[in-house]
Amino acid sequence: MELTDDEVEALGTRGYFLRAAFLGEARARAVRDEALARVDAGGLRPAGIRRGADHARDTTVRGDLIDWVRPEPGTPLGALWDAFRELGEALSSGAYLGLGRFDLQLACYPGGGAHYARHRDAFPGQSNRRVTAIWYANAGWASAHGGVLRLYPEDTAPVDVEPSLDRLVVFLSEQVEHEVLPAFAPRLALTAWYYGRDAG
Repeated sequence: MELTDDEVEALGTRGYFLRAAFLGEARARAVRDEALARVDAGGLRPAGIRRGADHARDTTVRGDLIDWVRPEPGTPLGALWDAFRELGEALSSGAYLGLGRFDLQLACYPGGGAHYARHRDAFPGQSNRRVTAIWYANAGWASAHGGVLRLYPEDTAPVDVEPSLDRLVVFLSEQVEHEVLPAFAPRLALTAWYYGRDAG
């Protein structure tokens, strides 16, 4: 996997880039089916905010259900995990970001207006998340479903990203604030957070 020149330039100048298709439709639908099966089996739990002793659940801030995805060879989700690993390598070599490990999370917004308030995925000056990559698993998504990802790039107008099947958005975790607007249909996303090579 390689980044295009336009993707490298967009990441450097705007702090983000988009890909309309990441896996291809057949592989994307297989991942979607496995992710839906995990949701239907009740394997996800309500997401919280903050870390450690300050961790809490607050649906006025965040209303999704989550589960962590591990390497699972021979499964569609395992293939997606491998694709995210290759993406991290491409970001390191193509954009000189020096990334190391990543975490991968499945999130389901159940509808009913569930959202995630505006935030950053990392705080400047800490050895933590450097790049966020979000892949969407929603076939037939319509504007009436809401649930767009709104990015707030520095010094430009907000950018809305519809969470359509196989769309990928990549942005700098410390730089780009973002939010998930209220979703009125079940909404699936898989998010990889990449850390610097020196992160523990």
